[in-house]
Amino acid sequence: MHSLSTVRTTHVETIATASLSLETSGEGFVEITADVGAFLQQIKARDGAILLYIRHTSASLVIQENADPDVRTDLVTALKRLAPANAGWVHEVEGPDDMPAHIKSMLNGVSLQVPVVDGELALGTWQGIYVAEHRGRPHRREVVLQFLGRCH
Repeated sequence: MHSLSTVRTTHVETIATASLSLETSGEGFVEITADVGAFLQQIKARDGAILLYIRHTSASLVIQENADPDVRTDLVTALKRLAPANAGWVHEVEGPDDMPAHIKSMLNGVSLQVPVVDGELALGTWQGIYVAEHRGRPHRREVVLQFLGRCH
């Protein structure tokens, strides 16, 4: 038999939305966990869910380990193996890394949802929220944050 924790219920009293703008330095991962937490503090979030959506097709959002940076290095390597540049892609309008970036974005996804409990992200011990940049050069990226739930 599995164990279910005590069920908590709340009403959606608040929908708060903001945009997070950030610069990437090229292919790799940029952690935004603290930025998302700051948004929740600013609106005095209590219980609900935070929705994140990146407004791009060549970058993505992921929840990944935030303890060992080697994990992120290996993830970049793995994604390069799945969608290498210069692999004969038809779409190369913006360069040889453009189509691979679209594929990587499709694999990772452009949205996330994380529960918020007592004003805190309900992430696991080693989890962080990241923007995954799939292009080789720096880009300005925008992530829409939307909290649905109850605030103090």
